[in-house]
Amino acid sequence: MTDLEAALRRAVRGEVGFDTTSRALTTMDASNYRRVPLGVVAPRDADDVAAVLEVCRERGVPVVARGGGTSIAGQATGTGVVLDFTRHMNRLVGIDPEARTAVVQPGVVLDRLQDAAAPHGLRFGPDPSTHSRCTLGGMIGNNSCGSHSVAWGTTADSVRELSVLTARGRRLRLGQEWAGAPEGLRGLVDGELARLRTGFPDLPRRISGYALDALLPERGADVARSFCGSEGTLGVLTEAVVGLVESPRARALAVLGYADEADAAEAAAGLLPLGPLTVEGMAVDLVPSTEGLPRGGAWLFVETGGDTEAEARTRAEAVVRAADVVDALVVTDPGGQRTLWRIREDASGTATRMPDGSEAWPGWEDCAVPPARLGGYLRDFRRLLTAHELRGTPYGHFGDGCIHVRIDFDLLSADGVARFRRFSQELADVVVAHGGSLSGEHGDGQARAELLPRMYGAETVALFERAKAVWDPDDLLNPGMLVRPAPLDANLRFSVLPREPVDVEFGYPSDGGDFSAAVRRCVGVAKCRTTSVSGADVMCPSYRATGEEAHSTRGRARLLHEMLAGELVTDGWRSTEVRDALDLCLSCKGCRSGCPVEVDMATYKAEFLHHHYAGRRRPAAHYAMGWLPVWLRWAARTRTAPVVNALASVRPLAAVAKRLGGIAGEREVPRLAGETFSRWWRRRGGRPTEGGDLVVLWPDTFTEHLSPSVGRAAVRVLEAAGLRVALPPTLRGRGVVGDGTSKSPLALLTARRGGRVCCGLTYVSTGQLDRARAVMRRTLDLMAPVLETSAPVVVLEPSCAAALRTDLPELLHDDPRAARLAARVLTFAEALERHAPDWTPPRVNLPAVGQTHCHQHAVLGDAADRRLRESAGLTGELSGGCCGLAGNFGFEAGHYEVSAACAEDQLLPAVREAPDGAVVLADGFSCRTQLEQLAGARGRHLAEVLAEGLE
Repeated sequence: MTDLEAALRRAVRGEVGFDTTSRALTTMDASNYRRVPLGVVAPRDADDVAAVLEVCRERGVPVVARGGGTSIAGQATGTGVVLDFTRHMNRLVGIDPEARTAVVQPGVVLDRLQDAAAPHGLRFGPDPSTHSRCTLGGMIGNNSCGSHSVAWGTTADSVRELSVLTARGRRLRLGQEWAGAPEGLRGLVDGELARLRTGFPDLPRRISGYALDALLPERGADVARSFCGSEGTLGVLTEAVVGLVESPRARALAVLGYADEADAAEAAAGLLPLGPLTVEGMAVDLVPSTEGLPRGGAWLFVETGGDTEAEARTRAEAVVRAADVVDALVVTDPGGQRTLWRIREDASGTATRMPDGSEAWPGWEDCAVPPARLGGYLRDFRRLLTAHELRGTPYGHFGDGCIHVRIDFDLLSADGVARFRRFSQELADVVVAHGGSLSGEHGDGQARAELLPRMYGAETVALFERAKAVWDPDDLLNPGMLVRPAPLDANLRFSVLPREPVDVEFGYPSDGGDFSAAVRRCVGVAKCRTTSVSGADVMCPSYRATGEEAHSTRGRARLLHEMLAGELVTDGWRSTEVRDALDLCLSCKGCRSGCPVEVDMATYKAEFLHHHYAGRRRPAAHYAMGWLPVWLRWAARTRTAPVVNALASVRPLAAVAKRLGGIAGEREVPRLAGETFSRWWRRRGGRPTEGGDLVVLWPDTFTEHLSPSVGRAAVRVLEAAGLRVALPPTLRGRGVVGDGTSKSPLALLTARRGGRVCCGLTYVSTGQLDRARAVMRRTLDLMAPVLETSAPVVVLEPSCAAALRTDLPELLHDDPRAARLAARVLTFAEALERHAPDWTPPRVNLPAVGQTHCHQHAVLGDAADRRLRESAGLTGELSGGCCGLAGNFGFEAGHYEVSAACAEDQLLPAVREAPDGAVVLADGFSCRTQLEQLAGARGRHLAEVLAEGLE
């Protein structure tokens, strides 16, 4: 233990982390930069902060304050001690509705403040797109803005008082009329009044540099306002009093379509006199699908408010009339507005990929110009991109003249980095020529601070340095930011990654087969760190259960990045730090769809486990549950299911078996079916009926051995819909479509016994990829005659369907049959919709509760299921999140508490609050098991509900 670590442990009551994991998690923010800290401290209160500053000051160690870690310019990284305020100093101290103020600690997440203010008809004005995870401390440090800044301004406009600790331990209460000003600040300002009155651009989004002009006497000498945007370089915030605004009772959203982004930009300023709440812009490049949007190549999102829906709509329609548009849409339905706003908010992640899938990076993420000059600036910006052979798609706060853009810089080669520097310098001059600010929201950090002399001139920048010396004479706080900055092309986070491709098992088709590129997908926007789920969102259940960065998708991606870098995490695939972080990953695949850049941590986990345990003994659970299909087939072949069930009901025997198998002692072992689904199928004849389209029903391991009632119900419903049902072959030989269907008698005579088809899911989830490949290839051999037909493959278990759609072609990327089978896979609802479009399901007419299976949400989609439920009269929305059992995860020893916490997040409360007579829908076996074991509730597959309705 170092002297610094020991001193901090003695001095503070919060957590002190100098271990590899703690440091690795904070090497990066959402920027292009990386710095390795000495350690991380999570202070419990202001006294802890003071103690950290004292210990670090005595040893000359820098201190960096960090909130959500989503800074895009690099200012949340540092080489000293990082202060993490999100763990303890995250309280909403109180709200005063009459005064319209709130008292918050720096680590409180914005959405929490908004939720607390909403019952009073109030809200905090600024709302960045990261509102579900950004902290008030970070917003004050960056002077954040968000989409409503045309109505309610920046964070500085909402700050009333700030409690701050200086690096030398002084406790200040900052406010107007020089309240809390450190000694020497007033004299500095009095000597530079002329410069402060003339040297700062006048535009709504000037975030660059220190806001020293807020100290002018005619502006109230507001020390708190001047502190905003200082990026943790002047003092450490411990508490803030912020102003709240009245929230409109009703809102309408006008979406205005334009031919291109320049037309939209030129129109934005003209809409400001109408008093909109937002004027946001984005182009078609950032929209995965234009469904639901009006015609056009670019759009303005203009929100209006009112006391009633009619009043808000009237104002929105006035906006449409005033705008010269290609097409327009006005939405007053809150759900419809949320859907549209999500398109805009996800742009911060979507923009990290170009339309062709290549990477794009921040660096010139948020410069701003006067709104009236935005169209001209965008044209100059586009010309500069073309001159440098770069690409980027601007979007952002058009009403404030603030543009966000990610650019496809090559930050991996020396030539690419040199071009990054040249472009940055030239673009800074373009911004200044248009009267703009290098930063319009996210701060200067390392990305732009070097270029501040181009905007302000050398003398004003020297004034910034003098102001920094007044506040922090020892240069202890976040050094290298804003003043005396590091070069904008130093400390790039990509420089430490391997240049040669890493030898991996999966194909990573979206990343050119490069595992490093897959890991680089995580850019740190931290959508995985949200503490609540909206709609059917899944990501990230383990983070919501633990609140630990290491158990977020971003945290795991950071550790994998450091594993590849080899500086902090030095033992590569054998890393225990990465293993432990991945241990609580449920492999729910929620990040595959919920993450704006589609990080697929479930695949990364399987990849890591494969390498980590190569040639080594695995945990017992990998053998017990990874090989579950084998054990269940043995039980079926030997007809010992009743014996297994009887032994499992004897508690002492079950306890021993669970301990040997690495299964959580709190879990009950599911009962094996007395008759497998396939045996029932053979008993009823084993042949398709005559009639409509042929569909091949996949007998997954769970349906086959644990819940054959689901398979029987699906057969009944599919046949009632006029479809011919067959099962996959168990014989190898050309022409055998199902065990009872052959193109010729000779084919049956010459066929060889081939076993059962299997998607390989349990082997993939435990990282046994060699075994998974063998199982998948055997399955492809068996399915060869099916692939010669046009028959779809109907998979009832969502996790198995997802494995066939994604894991199969990505793991067997060298076998064209894998992609062909993946393309055939349909869910139960999709099969009915596509192959029995004229069939009308029975009217069940009951409320339904439950949860959309996480793999269904992430990989398969549930649109067909929603339509089928609606046709059957099953009303109500299913919740989001993950059930928490997630295949083998919830059964593994040490996972029970997290598994139960995940279920309590969405699923169990929804079931408890269900109306009388409600159907509990759960298409996944894991979901049904979790419901039964934690809530005593019986979940049913949609096929079972419809089969019952046929009666």
